Amino acid sequence: MLVGLLIATPYLMMPGNVADAPQMVVLAALLAGLLTFIEYSSHFPSIVEFRDAPPFNRLRFLMLFTTIFLLSAVSRGTSEPSVLTGAMTSLGTIIGNAIDFPFSPVRLVVLMLPENASAALVASVRTAAGISYLVSLTAMVCFVFLIRVLGWPTRNRVFNVWVNLPLFDPTTGGDVLDRLQRDARINIALGFLLPFLIPAVVKAASFLVDPITLANPHTLIWTMTAWAFLPASMIMRGLALHRVADLIEEKRRRTYAEAEEDGLQPA
Repeated sequence: MLVGLLIATPYLMMPGNVADAPQMVVLAALLAGLLTFIEYSSHFPSIVEFRDAPPFNRLRFLMLFTTIFLLSAVSRGTSEPSVLTGAMTSLGTIIGNAIDFPFSPVRLVVLMLPENASAALVASVRTAAGISYLVSLTAMVCFVFLIRVLGWPTRNRVFNVWVNLPLFDPTTGGDVLDRLQRDARINIALGFLLPFLIPAVVKAASFLVDPITLANPHTLIWTMTAWAFLPASMIMRGLALHRVADLIEEKRRRTYAEAEEDGLQPA
């Protein structure tokens, strides 16, 4: 239900929707909700990582939902202003202007716009980028707190690698510890680079294909959400994999220490 509501939130909050949009929104919401229900009701893992290691996926869902809700509220404020939309717009404007310095991700997003873009469109894109970037940074800080202070994921339960990393095959590719650490570094590096690479790729591709138009509120909401959510999600996944590698290394160290105490050599 929550995943379906997330998909439908922009349509429900934005006035003046097109006539055939309800069928598409309902279909997308039902498919997303059904896939989520099947995944979490099954006893066997399929594709969703860290399914049995809350609140990792809950935090990512909350980050995604908060971004979409706030951006929808800001877009709604352009035609139906209220106290909430005004506050969100002011916050996003302040954050966007603060981050909009040379070579920053927000500046690159603004430069992604065509040269004939209006001042209102530039301001709305900067505001949306500021809000989405702030939400993603807050989620990453919360996840670091969960790892460092609350001891995620082994504080109250046993961590099962097979259930939480269903796409990871520990029998191929060398040592498990080295592979996890390598994947963690790759995810963190890509997460830091994507906010810079995505606008550059879109700007370069605009010479070959028609660029996306951020003047449409729905396009603006989903584009800015993906721009901030994907890098933050990759960084969080990298931190999670690094944490799993630390747990495996600690388990090995304890096993070797116990074997030495018993006078046995590790196999």
